[in-house]
Amino acid sequence: MSLYFWINLLSISVPFLVSFHPKIKLYKRWAALWPAMILTLIPYIVWDVYFTEHGYWGFNPEYLANIYLFSLPIEEWLFFICIPYACVFTHEAILIINPKIGVSIDTSKKISLGLLILFLAGLILFWNKAYTRVDAIYGMIALGLAYFFNPELLRRFYVTFLFMLIPFFIVNGILTGTGIENEVVWYNNTENLGIRMGTIPVEDTIYAFSMLLFNLFFFQLFQKKRA
Repeated sequence: MSLYFWINLLSISVPFLVSFHPKIKLYKRWAALWPAMILTLIPYIVWDVYFTEHGYWGFNPEYLANIYLFSLPIEEWLFFICIPYACVFTHEAILIINPKIGVSIDTSKKISLGLLILFLAGLILFWNKAYTRVDAIYGMIALGLAYFFNPELLRRFYVTFLFMLIPFFIVNGILTGTGIENEVVWYNNTENLGIRMGTIPVEDTIYAFSMLLFNLFFFQLFQKKRA
């Protein structure tokens, strides 16, 4: 199996197994979680295919099984299942450990306003940078949905996201070349800011923010509809 496959497998293995823990029981909410992940996957796959075909980023066949679907390696498809699952699990587990965790409503509004300004500034100032531009657009959409339709999620997400960034950075660090000879995923720096946190493009934090927030937003939405 490929390195990228193993990264996906290791990312989801513990969260998947602990989903059956009697205090968490995430498996009982799969009917809401799996549709949420699939719905979120669609716009990110479209984005991914377009960027891959236009050379904005790409994948090193040295670390792949070389099985492709719509120009993307099968491991990349698994990424949009394994990482969101692990992060939704982390969010839910943190809330079980500390049900009161979260910033105040006033602080949440201030953070949201600050992020909106940041995303909008990135969109305007770096319109010519494709990754920065699309990242900002997705970030604003995810933020807007949560702010207007589920502010309670946003209030808690601002704290749990900090915890989720730890495994996300470990995974993305390896994918972008930390600890290995070459990158699993390479980036065309003419289409991003060229600022790296170690080996990780700074835009990846916004990518993580929007992708995980979308997953949680739809997960909670589908739970309410089922209830």
